[in-house]
Parts: sequence; structure tokens; C-alpha cells
Amino acid sequence: MTRIIAGRWGGRRLTVPTGDGTRPTSDRVRESMFASLNSLLGGFDGLRVLDLYAGSGALGLEALSRGAVHADLVESHAKAARTIQRNVKELGAPAEVHAVTAQRFVDEESGPWDLVFLDPPYAVPSAEVEALLTALRPALDPDAVVVVERAKRDPFDWPDGFEGLRDKAYGDTRLWYGH
Repeated sequence: MTRIIAGRWGGRRLTVPTGDGTRPTSDRVRESMFASLNSLLGGFDGLRVLDLYAGSGALGLEALSRGAVHADLVESHAKAARTIQRNVKELGAPAEVHAVTAQRFVDEESGPWDLVFLDPPYAVPSAEVEALLTALRPALDPDAVVVVERAKRDPFDWPDGFEGLRDKAYGDTRLWYGH
């Protein structure tokens, strides 16, 4: 079960896509992630959020629940995108669901975003993640924070134009925070 942890929709359950095409971020990891983000950002009020590889939309919807004003939720799997759309509708969330690849979205949209979640399937090579971040950089607010979630065993380096702020491992998952 995936749920919104805090904010106006705290405790509300989210529908998650069935099958093994998505890997929801656990409640424990999301709680820690949002505590770190609250510290780094000073809160979520007024933020514009981008959730790439959104899965169920849980990360972007959590940010909206805590005060963000808009989220773009990007998911290329049609079934998962329909699940996100259902979650957005049930919550009445100020979000737009984009059923395209993360790369296509970044190539076609201009932002700006204040907070970005980048949680690709673990099979996506780190070099591809780094290239996506490089393409995304011009669309970010100068003070934007980006969170990258990868398998702990996978190498990851921030590309030029980004500064790593912190990273933390949770079991097999590692989160990198940068701007």
C-alpha cells in the first residue's frame, strides 16, 4: 500500500500500477526524503514540481499535499500513466500527467521547476540519467533541488552544472540531493 504521508492529503491511499513495471518508493524512504527536502528547501509552499518516471505519482503528489502549487508527472508506461491520472483526479490535485518518455518531456518542455524527482527504473544506465539531467538543467530554477533515486550499487555522479548536497542509503536504495 502506498499512501500520502503528510499535508492536506496525509493518510490517503494511492492506487499503484500492478505488475513489476514500477518500483514504488517505500513510505520510510519517502518520509526521510521529504524531511531532508524540507530542511533543504525551507518548506514546499509555492513550489513547481517535476516527477520524472512518476510510477504512481506518489512523490509529486506528496509534494503537492505539503504545499507545492503544481506538479508535472511524467510516465511513459500507458497503464501507469492512467493510474497516476486516477490518483490526481481522486485527490483533485493541481497536476498534469504526461504519458511520454522522460527524455521527450525534457526535450519539449521549458519549466521552470523548483523541485525535481528523478526515479528511473534501476535498469536505466547511470550515463542515461546523467545525460537527462544535463538536458534538464536549463529548465530549472537557479535554486532548484533535484533528488535522484538509484540502486545503492549503481554509480552516480552529478553532471557539470550541478552540485551534490548530500546522499543517503536506505537498504538497497540511495538518494542523491543536488542543485
